[in-house]
Amino acid sequence: MFDTLQHKGRRKQLLTELSSRFDFNTAVIKAMEMVPRHMFVDHGLDQLAYLDKPLPIGARQTISQPYTVAMQSHLLSEKLTKYDKILEIGTGCGYQTAILSEMGYRVYSIERQRQLYTKAQLNLTRLEYYSPLLFFGDGFAGLPNFAPFKGILITCGAPDIPPELMQQLAVGGRLVIPVGTDIQKMVVIDRVSEDEYVKGEHGNYKFVPMLEGTE
Repeated sequence: MFDTLQHKGRRKQLLTELSSRFDFNTAVIKAMEMVPRHMFVDHGLDQLAYLDKPLPIGARQTISQPYTVAMQSHLLSEKLTKYDKILEIGTGCGYQTAILSEMGYRVYSIERQRQLYTKAQLNLTRLEYYSPLLFFGDGFAGLPNFAPFKGILITCGAPDIPPELMQQLAVGGRLVIPVGTDIQKMVVIDRVSEDEYVKGEHGNYKFVPMLEGTE
């Protein structure tokens, strides 16, 4: 599967649609223009890759719809600068990981499903994204040995905010997490001091659940 002119045209059309709905950070749109979403889904779903909808990627998981990817990336970017270290919980097929890498961040990403962990490695390597560091493990635990992180992005719906992740957020950093069971609120948490956090909400979304352990 290659990134043809037709794919690029569809991608451009999608991003024009997304930009008409919200004033996203220019860096987000540029990154999404560079990353071929169709190369992160199964070949049979190629024709659906540039619709604004989630798609199955195996292991009962989905690749988030483009609007959601853009919004999470935008919310995170408001507190970050290039080369900042960030933690992603839920690598999935690696698409969001590629977006964050394209934006210039140093990405550490955890996936609990062995099948998807392997798939993400293959996808990112095939597209020559060598800088993200992928880990197979439990996202609730984070990566304390690599903390603190200037940004933390959770790509699955958490029942509540894991305290371990709060502690791994750097002072001055931001955590973006969908919180809830059936429908999630997009919660943004800024750590303003060692013991003070400021929380905000940015609309309703629907994600696959964040689960403990590995498979």
